[in-house]
Amino acid sequence: MNHLLRQLAPISDEGWDLLDEEARQQVTVALAARRLVDFKGPNGWHYSATSLGRAGSLPSAVEGVSALQRVLLPLVELRAEFTVARATLDDIDRGAKAVDLGGLDRAARQVAIAENVAVFYGWQGAFGGIADASPHPKVALGASPADYPARVATAVQVLLASGVSGPYGIALGPDQYRLVSETTEHGGYSLSEHLAKIAGGPLVRAPGVSGALVVSLRGGDFVFECGQDLSIGYSSHDGEGVRLYLEESFSFHVVTPEAAVTLHP
Repeated sequence: MNHLLRQLAPISDEGWDLLDEEARQQVTVALAARRLVDFKGPNGWHYSATSLGRAGSLPSAVEGVSALQRVLLPLVELRAEFTVARATLDDIDRGAKAVDLGGLDRAARQVAIAENVAVFYGWQGAFGGIADASPHPKVALGASPADYPARVATAVQVLLASGVSGPYGIALGPDQYRLVSETTEHGGYSLSEHLAKIAGGPLVRAPGVSGALVVSLRGGDFVFECGQDLSIGYSSHDGEGVRLYLEESFSFHVVTPEAAVTLHP
């Protein structure tokens, strides 16, 4: 038995399979940051800190002996709780596929957005994000989708001038992604295709992002280190429902702040 305590939950194997698959489908759609940064792991729940490859000096305890202390980045743990009705679990065991898992869906979206926000904007007291670490001036995205290609091209030029090679990916806030998806330029050329051609990489719908970010995909600039990947755990139950949670642990490290440009709405 591990810390998730799944064996104590009144849930059948069929029930766990359906819950896990539902959670996987929900977070796959919303986990945008992982598509644009280096993902390392998962290393397990026991994994507690990321080595930054640096050391800081310590006062010497003995004359003639110097001391250094390794610098580590502790992992953060995110958890989103939800409840599944016992009647729903009974229906799953009867073979039902279309069941009410709204609580799980909401929890999956919440934790995915929290992860996106942590990567793109940082987590206060834990680590910085891509947008706040970037030294480049923010680029105005423009009032109309017709302005987006010029703004993205400007961001790409800023990165190239800083010696940051591509290809580049674009994280778009949900509103901006919708506008891009719905817009066709003169000649029937889709705006999304145009932007992808400028960047040389994917356009990613990123819940939690306001505006957009253009980031290099050359590798080594942004590192997401996963301890425990998103998993469902068990809290308690009564005659009406089973209280569960989605949980993960990770750290995020901006290695090259110059490798991203923020486009504000």
